[in-house]
Amino acid sequence: MYIVMKKLLFFFVLAFVSPIGIMAQSVILSFFGNDANGHWVRHDSVTITNETKGWQETIYWPDNRLVMQNNVGIDDVETCQGTSLQLSQNNPNPFNGTTDVVVTVADAGAVTLEITDVNGRVVVPAMDISTVVRANNHSPQHQFRITLSAVGTYVLTARQNGKTASIKMVNNGGGNGNGIEYVGNIVKTTRALSPHALSPQSKSHIRAYTNNPFEYGDVMEYVGYATINGEPSVFQFVSQVPESDDVIMLRFDVALVMPEVLPCPGTPTLTDIDGNVYNTVQIGSQCWMKENLRTTRYDDSTGIPTGTSDSYTLPYRYFPNNDESNVPDYGFLYNWSAVMHGGISSDAEPSGVQGICPTGWHVPSRSEWTALTDYVSSMDVYVCGSNTAWIAKSLASATGWNNGALVQCVISDDVSSNNATGFSGLPAGTVSASPGVVSFGVYGRFWSSTQTDDDNAGVFSLFSQGNYVELFGVPKNQAYSVRCVRD
Repeated sequence: MYIVMKKLLFFFVLAFVSPIGIMAQSVILSFFGNDANGHWVRHDSVTITNETKGWQETIYWPDNRLVMQNNVGIDDVETCQGTSLQLSQNNPNPFNGTTDVVVTVADAGAVTLEITDVNGRVVVPAMDISTVVRANNHSPQHQFRITLSAVGTYVLTARQNGKTASIKMVNNGGGNGNGIEYVGNIVKTTRALSPHALSPQSKSHIRAYTNNPFEYGDVMEYVGYATINGEPSVFQFVSQVPESDDVIMLRFDVALVMPEVLPCPGTPTLTDIDGNVYNTVQIGSQCWMKENLRTTRYDDSTGIPTGTSDSYTLPYRYFPNNDESNVPDYGFLYNWSAVMHGGISSDAEPSGVQGICPTGWHVPSRSEWTALTDYVSSMDVYVCGSNTAWIAKSLASATGWNNGALVQCVISDDVSSNNATGFSGLPAGTVSASPGVVSFGVYGRFWSSTQTDDDNAGVFSLFSQGNYVELFGVPKNQAYSVRCVRD
């Protein structure tokens, strides 16, 4: 067993900094590891050395950030006194229409979020988030998605019990309207470290902050450690001078041995009633279609009409992006009535709803989609970044996704590293009403057999600028892709 050391070029993201208040400015170093083929690798530890000031810190998985305070500067973040209400700096920042922020709420009491422009004009009125915070209280940290359509600099403000926390956000445009959407509760889990990364500090070093002095112009050096294919590897980074938040890519020489993508045993393909042949893929214990359904008939030979309008009750199919030539690659988009073919909502495993699927296959329930994501999240080789929820790249196809913000671990960044599972999720977009075709190349959404209420049913969703997958309810008159799972 040996250690390979190599000096490599540094790739960084320069975050735009604008003042809200005068205070010590935080500089955040974020570390991500990639193997020789560009696949994400979990680092065991990263040692950060300030060669100018003569101090050294080591962070340990699951931490991937070190927060340093510049002695004099201007910060983007203005927090209340104490730690009961906090806003993280949004990520990415600057952003192209969509960005995420984490709100920490430790006390009881009503909580609101509001967005204004730098002149104080309200862009998104104060939104009470108390209900979702109380309903998802596994940890005090909650993730929200911000959407803004116009180019500009904005201020997001959280308020609770007379306390406020604010951040400044820079939008380069491109969002579909203005709004704030709850994403979910963030529960941080600790994983076992590799033996060579253990140290007396590793069990107690949970928050990656340093009180050591730092000033712009200090020369920094980073060394990352990871276990790849059971062997320890080391990354040596050439010295650099951070002047803002940096995203540091730790590129290891060794290629990660990825699980082989295999068709389902005994069922490498399946054929629908129209004669369309689909490849399959085995992921965990489940056998999935590897392509989007493109049938025009049910197994009983009943035809599925082409939609000229939207409907909650009448079954319809639609062309992705309103273009029939997209069907061979992207399949049809179907409303929920077409998918279920008279079946009753089910959240069982298996769902028991054949619906639009060929004989021997069924429409996956929301629980079956959850089983897929749980399995993928449990496999380090499928996870990108420091959060086990960041599995979108491993399920998304390597083609078709519109370019978005180049942020580590989102689907549209370095699409060549997508699709490690072989699921090949395609961004066929949605149809809400004819000819209202939206989000082709941006969203890949797939129906479940589980309704959330009388008018809505669950979908599994991939987003070009997202690093995780989502399961949520949408109106049944909208149209999405279908993947069937074997009985």
